[in-house]
Amino acid sequence: MTLAESQQPGLASAASAGGGYNVADSFSVDYGQGRTRFQTFARECGGLLEAIEHPEPGPDGARLYCDTAWFGPRSAERVLVLISGTHGVEGFCGSGAQVDLLRRRQPARLPDGVAVLMIHAINPYGFAWLSRVTHENVDLNRNWVDFAGPLPVNAGYDELSASICPDTWSDGTRAELDAAMKRLAGRVGASEMELSLTRGQYDHPRGIYYGGTAPTWSRKAQTEIFSTYLRQAGRIAIIDYHTGLGPRGFAEQIVTQPRDAAAFSRARSWYGAAVTSTCDGSAASVPIEGDGLSAAAALLPHAQVTAMALEVGTLRSDQVLQAVIADNWLRARGDVGSPLGRLIKAQIRAAFYCDHDDWKGMVVGQSMLACRQAIAGLLQV
Repeated sequence: MTLAESQQPGLASAASAGGGYNVADSFSVDYGQGRTRFQTFARECGGLLEAIEHPEPGPDGARLYCDTAWFGPRSAERVLVLISGTHGVEGFCGSGAQVDLLRRRQPARLPDGVAVLMIHAINPYGFAWLSRVTHENVDLNRNWVDFAGPLPVNAGYDELSASICPDTWSDGTRAELDAAMKRLAGRVGASEMELSLTRGQYDHPRGIYYGGTAPTWSRKAQTEIFSTYLRQAGRIAIIDYHTGLGPRGFAEQIVTQPRDAAAFSRARSWYGAAVTSTCDGSAASVPIEGDGLSAAAALLPHAQVTAMALEVGTLRSDQVLQAVIADNWLRARGDVGSPLGRLIKAQIRAAFYCDHDDWKGMVVGQSMLACRQAIAGLLQV
């Protein structure tokens, strides 16, 4: 895997948004439009663009890419990293937030000694195909484990696996899954049942939240990008855009470190007291193994890393989970082009992307604030 399509564009006019600024224009109808907008406005901000081609095509047969854009001096010791599309279909939100920053020309007005690295669609396959997972059917945020050692065991998921991916998708099989979940919850409690479903599993390749058996293409791409662009950096802030958990439009700031960790203390001093941790039950996300934010410090041992997920709420949690399970069945056993397949794809898109102007406005406002807070934090002595 090599970085390709390297180019150094010049600065262009700031009038790209036309006579009036519409936040909704930062968001795209699909992966292809999102990539085009990202590249266009990144060039206008004077970014250094590169792309890594994905081995699989999109649903229209078009080639897919993870794109990067670098702004500021390549020797910068302080770098803000913005990642979209870790969970594929969630890329609508992250791509929109990145494009909005570009349209407002924020990366062209950085403080001295600070750079920004934008990673657009780290999982382009999931973005293009409207799925959370990679082409290997892997949840990228469960894939950052050491595959040379023993993998995490999830006995609760083992009990539910057959019901999660039945031979057919119908009201009857959905009722069977509900019954299986109630039985498990009755024995271990509702919280433990939810944890069994969502924390990740490594034994059922056709299941949900599957962590895989080896590093995915997207994990390798992110590792390469970090090695290429961040080897000189001593202070790094990471914001990874996510959707699907929490109240509609609210961007929860989630850290995967315990409260007594230095990285959590830095995040709280930068972003405020509302920062949550997956380690103590304060976050909307359950504790998970193999997430990219926790892995970042190991990838960047030479730097002080402050990593945060910006998690924007969409629908109720049960609706989101139902959409994930249905899409998993569709990938494993269904026909994407059938009426049922198209319905399921519409459901998962709606579960992770609210295509409404008020939601988009909340996304870009909270994203802008978090980015400014991160840059201020990086400048602290």
